[in-house]
Parts: sequence; C-alpha cells; structure tokens
Amino acid sequence: MQAHSHKQNISTHRMKKEHIAPFFATLKAANPQPNTELEYTSVFELLAAVLLSAQATDVGVNKATRRLFPVANTPQAILDLGLAGLESYIKTIGLYRSKAKHLMQTCQILVQQHAGVVPRTREALEALPGVGRKTANVVLNVAFGQPTMAVDTHIFRMGNRTGLAPGKTPYEVEMGLVKRIPTEYLVDAHHWLILHGRYVCQARKPLCYQCGVASYCAFKPKTAAP
Repeated sequence: MQAHSHKQNISTHRMKKEHIAPFFATLKAANPQPNTELEYTSVFELLAAVLLSAQATDVGVNKATRRLFPVANTPQAILDLGLAGLESYIKTIGLYRSKAKHLMQTCQILVQQHAGVVPRTREALEALPGVGRKTANVVLNVAFGQPTMAVDTHIFRMGNRTGLAPGKTPYEVEMGLVKRIPTEYLVDAHHWLILHGRYVCQARKPLCYQCGVASYCAFKPKTAAP
C-alpha cells in the first residue's frame, strides 16, 4: 500500500448524491467479491503483510511474504527468527529495517498481551507498533468484515477526483466516504476504490475512456481518449 501524495488536486466538485449508489452498483457488477491483493492465509499474516506494505507495492510485499510465511507465520515464530533473521526475509521491501523492528515489537505485544491472537478492536490494533489508523482499518475490514475505510494514495485520489468525498487529509476523505457510501456497499467499497484507482483511475493519466463509472464521476478529463 503506497504512501499518500497530497500534491494531487483537491476536488471542488462533489458527486451528486443520486449518482453514488449506481457508481458502486457498477463497480460491484464488474467485481462482485473484491479482495485485497495482499496474500495471506490468517489474520496474523494479513496484519504482518499490511504492516510491511507502507510505502511499498502489494506485489513487492507478496514476494517477501512468500519467503517469510512458510518459515514463520505466527507471532512466536517471528520472534524465534530474531531481528536479523526477520530482516533477511524482508530486505527487498523499502524501509525494511524499521518495519522489521515494528513487526518484532508487535509480535511481542501479541504474545504477551493477546495470547498470540490479533485483537478485534481499533484501540488494541492502533496500540501495536507500526500500526496506524490505515492499517487498523484494513485489518478490521478485511479480517473482521467491519465497514471501515482505509485511505491510501488511491482512495485519497478517488475520493477527490470523483467528487465522492473531497478532502485535504486522508481522515477527511475517510469520514466523507463512510458518511456518503450506502450501507450495502460499505464493507467492499475499500477494495473497489483501491482496484479502480490502481488500474483505471490512475494518478497521472486516468483511463476515463475505458472507465465504467465515468458517467457518475465529477471529474471531466481534458481529452476523452488517448
């Protein structure tokens, strides 16, 4: 999950309220059961992968966790590797030293305070080293099915560019999205927006000419085709 760039234009246009439901209905029709592109087989693997994904791509994280998880995929197993051992598995990921340190500290807390189990509350998750609001939101949403909105660079851009939830900060966009997205779409909205932002509504050149939800979007491209 890559970092935010606030150099993007903050939208002054808001998507019309009556366009929001068809916008998500269209995304749902194209991808009825969306999921994260991070690879995991347990809640702890998901937490570890998301923690490692800050300012990194999901593809890069998956390459590292494919080496790490077969060897160590529980808090105790990671602790048993030791810091140098953990670093050797994730050194292909950016900021790997600080991420290894945070992951080790998180594993220690999970073992000592939570019997090795990932907690289900925002407060307990955000108390873990290296876990901020965004990471907690991903775990609450993906692992526990809560209607949270983790605002990464793609969702920040989508919230502003489409006019769905314009805001100057990730938190502003998050609050706007949670308020405006119809309840029946909220649990999966995070994935639809990320995937759409990653592959269609791209940062530099949005592919508006092949976008299925362009008719609902407040963004008007300068050119309709490449």
